[in-house]
Amino acid sequence: MNAPLGDAPQSLTGLQVVDAEGTKVGKVQQVYRDDATNEPEWVTVRTGLFGMKETFIPLAGAQRSGDELHVPHVKATIKAAPRIDANGHLDPSEEAELYRHYGMTRPGGGGDEGDEPR
Repeated sequence: MNAPLGDAPQSLTGLQVVDAEGTKVGKVQQVYRDDATNEPEWVTVRTGLFGMKETFIPLAGAQRSGDELHVPHVKATIKAAPRIDANGHLDPSEEAELYRHYGMTRPGGGGDEGDEPR
């Protein structure tokens, strides 16, 4: 994965997420790190009516530009992502479900702990 951002992953919190078509999606709420590499891998953004739902977006392919985080996915795909509670940790099956939704394979997907279940 290409991390978009240099400093601390916390610097992503509060950035405006912009989709592949230039549409604003919402603001970054949380940053999730890979269990094995400790690198930032996912962010959550509030979506849905009244912004009550947090939706996961992969950081792969994302680019920071000022106070915006541009992601290579369209808003409809982001909003249709599987409903997973943003409780501080993604288990491997949840992460695998998200990667399938975004049409991606897990970076470095070998047999290490934290990879898809066998």
